[in-house]
Amino acid sequence: MFQESNYSERPTAAVDLEALLTDDNNLESKFQSYQKLMAYYRCAIMEMTTKFNVLNEEFSLRYDRNPINSIKSRLKHISSIRDKLEKKNLPFTLNAVEDNICDVAGIRVVCSFTDYVYMLANALMKQDDVALVSCKDYIANPKPNGYRSLHLIVTLPIFLAHEKRIMKVEIQLRTIAMDCWASLEHQLRYKKKVIFTQEMADELQKCACLSSELDMRMDALRKCVQLDS
Repeated sequence: MFQESNYSERPTAAVDLEALLTDDNNLESKFQSYQKLMAYYRCAIMEMTTKFNVLNEEFSLRYDRNPINSIKSRLKHISSIRDKLEKKNLPFTLNAVEDNICDVAGIRVVCSFTDYVYMLANALMKQDDVALVSCKDYIANPKPNGYRSLHLIVTLPIFLAHEKRIMKVEIQLRTIAMDCWASLEHQLRYKKKVIFTQEMADELQKCACLSSELDMRMDALRKCVQLDS
């Protein structure tokens, strides 16, 4: 659907993030370096959120309705970053974070209808300052457990006082029905002190099918309303 682009990052000082968790003479300096990198990711989230808000405003004028229901964002916690690096057998450094962790900055865009997911994704990728790193379409090809969403990893520039930096952001685009299912699935599957059985997984998969059918029916109704208007 989209053409993937190679990208390069500005080199970052090889800061050992393990020092953030231990008593170290340079602890304050290293922590400041980590906080600075996280600030860059927060700026990338703000830039991407603005892009989607602008698209939402444009499409609301064109179609007389807002395609975006909500936008949520999150910055990955340092413990989650460390766990991900350990799984990849990589050092706990800022270089390793920037080069190998693509979802430090995350945006979730919840849309009213499935068609709007692709409409927004295509509109975003036409912007010349956004480059696609990877695309995983779990709507066309749901995960075995029933999960559906469109996942994009993109790069975009942030403009600071004295430099421009290229940052990575993970974007998840999904419908209200997809988001509802994913939220409830997470609550049920990861509830503490409960053994999640195969029967429970099968029931969740059936619910995912119902969610998919709901999206198809709502899309059909939307098209009927547009034809009659």
